[in-house]
Amino acid sequence: MTVFALIGARAGSKGVPDKNIYPLVGHPLLAWSVACARRCGLVDRVLLSTDSEEYAEVGLRYGAEVPFLRPAELAADHSLDTDFVIHTLDWLAERGEEPELVVHLRPTTPLRRPEVVDRAVAEFQGLESLTAMRSVHEMSESAYKTFEIVDGLLRGVGSSDGSVEATNAPRQQFPGTYVGNGYVDVLRTSFIRSSGMLH
Repeated sequence: MTVFALIGARAGSKGVPDKNIYPLVGHPLLAWSVACARRCGLVDRVLLSTDSEEYAEVGLRYGAEVPFLRPAELAADHSLDTDFVIHTLDWLAERGEEPELVVHLRPTTPLRRPEVVDRAVAEFQGLESLTAMRSVHEMSESAYKTFEIVDGLLRGVGSSDGSVEATNAPRQQFPGTYVGNGYVDVLRTSFIRSSGMLH
């Protein structure tokens, strides 16, 4: 199977300006994801999707392919990962280079081991019924013990009637809940094309 790593790094972060090139132990943040992908034995190509010429130069310097700059409308605050992944797949398809699998690596999770990424790809390749694989870790507190505010009132997220009282049960009575951690996602191109979704 053809497997391309794809790193999305837009400029314009409001929370931490230029976070994707912020230095970490002497290297820009996105460089760590590029370096990991380049060391993966099951990854055929490493691409960076960015709207920034500066970020593109960083990616090229560390060994990623940066064959285009992402259009501004796909790099806005409200843009979804789906937008830039499909844009990249379209660009590759026009050239007859679309891969079967995409390994999505987020620059904001810089510390990865290539062997773990390779293991995820290998396991995914052996499970043809799966549409995607996403790395997660268990939350320290079950999401069923959390709240939202609706019309100015607390509401229990996990309760069927929104009762706050339900969140007072012992933590052992709640199922574990998980959050995506950005370590690695493995995406099947055929599913993205048929559904317009990543997962």
